[in-house]
Amino acid sequence: MRNDKKEEFFIFGSLTSERKWYILSYLLLLVTSQLSLLTAVYAEPPDRILSLAPSTTEILFAMGLGDRIVGVTNFCDYPGEAKKKPKIGGMSNPSLEAVILLKPDIVIMTTDGNPKEFEERLRSLKIKTYVFKARRLSELPQGIRDMGLALGVKERAETLAKEIEDAINKFKVRGQESAPPHPPLSKGGQRGGKKVLFIIWPEPLIVAGPGTAIDDAITLLDGENIASKAKVPYPKYSIEEIIHQAPDVIFIGKGHIDMKKVSSGLLKRIAVVPAVKNGAVFYISDSLYRLGPRVIEGIEEMAKYLQ
Repeated sequence: MRNDKKEEFFIFGSLTSERKWYILSYLLLLVTSQLSLLTAVYAEPPDRILSLAPSTTEILFAMGLGDRIVGVTNFCDYPGEAKKKPKIGGMSNPSLEAVILLKPDIVIMTTDGNPKEFEERLRSLKIKTYVFKARRLSELPQGIRDMGLALGVKERAETLAKEIEDAINKFKVRGQESAPPHPPLSKGGQRGGKKVLFIIWPEPLIVAGPGTAIDDAITLLDGENIASKAKVPYPKYSIEEIIHQAPDVIFIGKGHIDMKKVSSGLLKRIAVVPAVKNGAVFYISDSLYRLGPRVIEGIEEMAKYLQ
């Protein structure tokens, strides 16, 4: 045994100084990374959480962290308890002063709505931040898992993420079982079901395009989003393009005002499209607007009209 140790030492001792430095640096880096990991996992969970987006607020409540939330945006209105929390302004223009006064242990942000500059300002003030990066339906479960780990509620996050994953998979299976073996080609040369348009706002006309949970939901339900080839997630659309694309179904998201009244003028101008002529215009909730637990409810709601 002693000879083995001498041999090992001899081999190490015979190395060049540069090689020794490389090996020792690698070992030091390995130990440091392991200590950092242990610190991240076993750090004290934050007690005072501030949420800068309605979607993350809903996720936090769904993970049972409502009692730790000390502040939210003006648009965080679900669940009902969120309305009672102190407000810090909008998603794109939160008040830095309001955030500081609430003394959060961590500020939860998203890449889909919160300005990067605000995150940098918080970090410069030594205020800890966590950025929720999920933007697509498929990214939601892992996004919840990552957030749960950062907030010290790994098991709760896993339960919530698994529920969402299972629900999405059921829609996939349901779609596969109901789809014909050789679906017909649409005018655009794509295979799919009904041609769909989802209107976010009628005037100016804003619709749901690519890279959105709404677009993902339409595809999941074997529909074809006529705005899926737009260059931005929420493009401005024209009356002429809607008439040209001739959607079979039109969804209009409900807002805080009477959307039937607001959209009546638009529907008159596109009265020639199949969706309007056949009475396939449906007003549905805002569940799909926010990438959180309620997207499943939104997909269920949409599925009633597409399947």
